[in-house]
This record gives sequence, structure tokens and C-alpha cells, in this order.
Amino acid sequence: VNLMLHTTICSAQASARRSLVQFSRRIYEKSSLAPALAAGAAVAAATVKTVMADDNVLHPPGQPWSFNGMMSSYDAASIRRGHLVYTQVCASCHGLHRIAYRNLVNVCYTEDEVKAMCEDMDVMDGPNDEGEMFERAGKLTDYFPSPYPNEEAARYANNGAYPPDLSLIMKARHSGPDYVFALLTGYKEPPAGIPPRDTQYYNPYFPGGWIGMPAPLNDGAVEYEDGTAATATQMAKDVCTFLAWAAEPEADDRKKMGFKIMTGLSIAFCFMWYYKRTRWSVLKNRRLVLY
Repeated sequence: VNLMLHTTICSAQASARRSLVQFSRRIYEKSSLAPALAAGAAVAAATVKTVMADDNVLHPPGQPWSFNGMMSSYDAASIRRGHLVYTQVCASCHGLHRIAYRNLVNVCYTEDEVKAMCEDMDVMDGPNDEGEMFERAGKLTDYFPSPYPNEEAARYANNGAYPPDLSLIMKARHSGPDYVFALLTGYKEPPAGIPPRDTQYYNPYFPGGWIGMPAPLNDGAVEYEDGTAATATQMAKDVCTFLAWAAEPEADDRKKMGFKIMTGLSIAFCFMWYYKRTRWSVLKNRRLVLY
């Protein structure tokens, strides 16, 4: 089957190249832009390549996220629970350096709650007047700290794997929330015939099937303040909601502004249509008789 599929794809490639060459010849005979078009056709023919599905990667199934709709918004309670999951589970390996603590205010925490959160954190600052670095209590303007001082230290602590920063992970991956949710909940035993690896774990949703991160979520890993059952799927949903908000904190304001703009344009269109049909059409269709 693979041989037949490869033969079919190669035939399609050859046919595409021949069609592009014939098209470039016709253009060359009829157009003054022949050299440029012929060069473009040649480049296009050269870049035709085989695209085949990877048997080692599964496409993540779609999930009914509450924030995906044009008129929907983030669930503040889910963002708060997701922040708790990130803090107690993900923050030991992954950073979130594009989000400051002030971004949490009036989203999922009050200002006093965020200030109390910052006071429990020590931040390296400086230099002072003597040119030395010093530690101070955290402030609202501080950004989420990185768990490692540099990339080399992160790779050394994770057997050569580099834990990515999660600030824009939902934008950096295709079908971001669906992919991350499937990755967090998709750990399985290797299929029959595939030997296990010492420092890697099998996950069919990760490219290549093997990932250096062990399964991070287990039932009861955190304790939610609102009494929600902390199952692995619930924690995965909440942390995905939190990371989706972190990747685009202004999404709710953008949707609200877009609704206002579209409403204003609709009202303006109604007035313009009325003015054209009742006022301007009289002048436009008037016939002038010159003697």
C-alpha cells in the first residue's frame, strides 16, 4: 500500500511539473513578463514535495472551549483554578515570563490577593548604590519568574530536553488548546513491539511519540478552593484555559470592542441607506432641461 501511495504521489508530482512547464511556455509566447513568470513556474515546480501523514502523531480531537466563540469570554473561575495548577504543577519546569502579576488583577484575583501572593516571593533586583544585587519582596509589576537561570541549566535538569516557556504556547502550537489538552491527558503505554525508554514517555499526540516530560497531572494533585473535583481532565481543562488567557489576555476586550464597532457600522449603514434612498436619489435622478 505504501509503495502504491508513493508511486501515485510521484506520478502526481511529475504531472504537476509538466503542467507548470507547459504553462510557462505558453506564457512565454504571449506575455512580455515571460522571464519572471517562467522563473516563478520553475520555482513552484521545484518546491512540489511529498506530504504524507505521520503514523506516530495523532491529531488532537476538538474540545468545546467556552472562549472560542465570537461573543464568548473566558471563565474567570477556570482561569483561577488553572493558575493554581500552573503554580503547583507546571511552574517547577516551565516559565511564564510574558505575564506580570498585575495582569491577574480583576481577572481571577483581587488586587489584595495578588499583593499577598507577591509578598511571599523573593525577587533578585539591583544593582544597588554599591553595585551589588539584592533580594526584595515581589511587586505587582514583577513578571512570573523562570524556574531556571538559563537554557543550559534547564536542559541539564531535564536530561537534555528544554521545557518551553508557556506564555505563548497556545499560539505556537496548531490547535493550541486542543493540542495541550490532548498532550496532558494522552499518556499511554507504548504499543506492542515498541520497547520503552528510560528517560522518555510515550504520548501519541507529541511529534515522534516520545516526550521527555512525565505525565504531570494525576487525580487529586491539587486542591481547589471552590470545591471542584481535581481530576486529571478537570485540571487539564483549567490549565489550558489559563494558558489560553495568558497567550491573549486582551481577547475579551477585543471582542467587546469589535461588537461595538460592528454595531456602530450597522447603525451608520441604516442611516446612509435611508439618506441615499430618500434624499440623494431625488437629486441623482433629477433631469435638467437646458434651453
